[in-house]
Amino acid sequence: MTTVAQDKLNLTENAIKVLERRYLKRDKDGNCVETPADMFRRVADTIAAGDLKFGKSQEEVKKLADRFYSAITNRYFMPNSPTLMNAGRELGQLAACFVLPVEDSLEGIFETVKNTALIHKSGGGTGFSFSRLRPKNSVVKSTMGVSSGPVSFMEVFNAATEAVKQGGTRRGANMGILRVDHPDIIDFINCKSDNNKLNNFNISVAITDKFMEAYINGTDYDLINPMNGEVAGKMSAKKIFDMIVDGAWRNGEPGIVFIDTMNSDNPTPLVGPIESTNPCGEVPLLSYEACNLGSINLGQMVDEVDGKVSVNWERLAETTRTAIRFLDNVIAVNNYPLPQISEMVQNNRKIGLGVMGWADMLMKMGISYNSEEGTKLAGQVMEFIDYESKCESIELSKERGKFNNFAGSIYDGKDFLYNKYKGKSARIIKDEQWKDLDEQIKKFGIRNATTTCIAPTGTISMIAAASGGVEPLFGLVFSRLIMDGTEMLEINPIFKDYMVKRGLYSEDLMKKIAVDGSVKHVDGVSDEIKHIFATAHDVSPYWHVKMQAAFQLHTDNAVSKTVNFEEHATREDIEEAYILAYKNGLKGITVYRNNSRQFQPMNLDTKKEEKKEEIVEEIKEEKVEDYAPTGEVKTVKCPECGTEIQMAEGCFICLNCGYSGCA
Repeated sequence: MTTVAQDKLNLTENAIKVLERRYLKRDKDGNCVETPADMFRRVADTIAAGDLKFGKSQEEVKKLADRFYSAITNRYFMPNSPTLMNAGRELGQLAACFVLPVEDSLEGIFETVKNTALIHKSGGGTGFSFSRLRPKNSVVKSTMGVSSGPVSFMEVFNAATEAVKQGGTRRGANMGILRVDHPDIIDFINCKSDNNKLNNFNISVAITDKFMEAYINGTDYDLINPMNGEVAGKMSAKKIFDMIVDGAWRNGEPGIVFIDTMNSDNPTPLVGPIESTNPCGEVPLLSYEACNLGSINLGQMVDEVDGKVSVNWERLAETTRTAIRFLDNVIAVNNYPLPQISEMVQNNRKIGLGVMGWADMLMKMGISYNSEEGTKLAGQVMEFIDYESKCESIELSKERGKFNNFAGSIYDGKDFLYNKYKGKSARIIKDEQWKDLDEQIKKFGIRNATTTCIAPTGTISMIAAASGGVEPLFGLVFSRLIMDGTEMLEINPIFKDYMVKRGLYSEDLMKKIAVDGSVKHVDGVSDEIKHIFATAHDVSPYWHVKMQAAFQLHTDNAVSKTVNFEEHATREDIEEAYILAYKNGLKGITVYRNNSRQFQPMNLDTKKEEKKEEIVEEIKEEKVEDYAPTGEVKTVKCPECGTEIQMAEGCFICLNCGYSGCA
């Protein structure tokens, strides 16, 4: 990799604004006391120092730090936000997401509330399954009273999160999950029908295979009392499914996770079952687990030679291996907020390497998002990353030892990778290569229980000047009002370069596109351009799901993605997407119908009157005390559509385009 000089990082104006606002060190007067280059060097040096724990010399650590610094400053790889913010600083908490257990006792519930506050204070988001809690109106033997049920306790967690926010530290994002066979499932499905309730929660229904079979066959399914495992009644699967679909159609809540599919890939089934995920849904975790995330910028993994653009597989392999070593070192130097978390993470060493800039790669290569060619390339790219990540994790196991819970894991003495991928792969990696990896794992073990996970990326994609996660662009051209009241066009640089090279660029054409950000309905634009530069609402739900499935096959954890629907989409459209997701092996799915939220902020329409000032002006107005060591809830711009949104813990959902993410 070519090392970038500290004063030539080639950061965009938006990237610099985001870094100054949320990431760079500040003094007591609120002034930045480090440059972006200083921050990247701080992160690289701190994470590389983890090698000292494994007997490496100072000289070896310095070489590794330079390697990390080069990957980050070339915008090939970016770690998650907590790592950028806190590496080499007093707090030292580098993980983005955690899952905590919610036990069926008052003592257990409030112990988790306390632990949640500690995690939020440290800068993390939390996921919970409330499925172990007894149904409402169940008798509590100690008092002979009755239980208020899972939803009422979710309100306690929500209030505690709000209190932490009001205390001046960063607010945490939460995921609340309830199994579809819990007797209180109807209350749970409806708990966010009022947009003013449980605002610190995303919610998802844990869908089982038995439920889906009952729905497909038009039959009832059993409700199970978690207190004793006995059948507590029956419910029409169609009635419940229709309620879930209706909620998603109305405001995007609840989402769904396919809990049995998640557990089929649980790498350590003897340790416990997967019950919940992180707030954005891409990391299924055991209780007290955390996951350290990072993303490869696929837009930087292509080269143009003699007019032909292709994937630089060598660069992608090198970046993948560098990133895996980086993320394993994060575990070595991380300061976790609870001892139970530290122990669980050390035992399983889950990491999650994902991607961003997928839309950028497709546009540079002239491939449409909604095409077989696009999904084929997605499968090839993720297969390659998956393979290289496992190769590096095996190398780390040779150097440092396998993860502690390897015995009894899916890798222990089994041909797990070969059996999972034979005949299914995108053919970049041959079946024999997966078989060889299994043999190496039998001999040397593997360092990390999981290596891959696709997060939505949020602000780190802003820093890298990349499109978010594996999403299509929300728009190609935006119109903004700047401070003096004049209008400015923001144009995707890849699209602009394409149009300029072909003599098609004009200000008038860009203004027409800025009306809704898409070229789909603009006269004078060729079908080829409309095909290559399809935006989120140009892509049919079918291709949204198929693209997610292409990435999911070679992703250990899950894929965070939003399936965007036009405002006129029907409940039946959402139902079809859910069925397609289940049949294609997705671990979860999030849908968003345009304009389905109340009080939705700006759209792409240039006639909207209420628009706020630029980020740079907001920075000037903020008070010094607003900046906790890790920052807190701030207004930033959605990386997809530019709408100003509230971000907490690096996690957000844009009410305009439905884009959600954890940086």
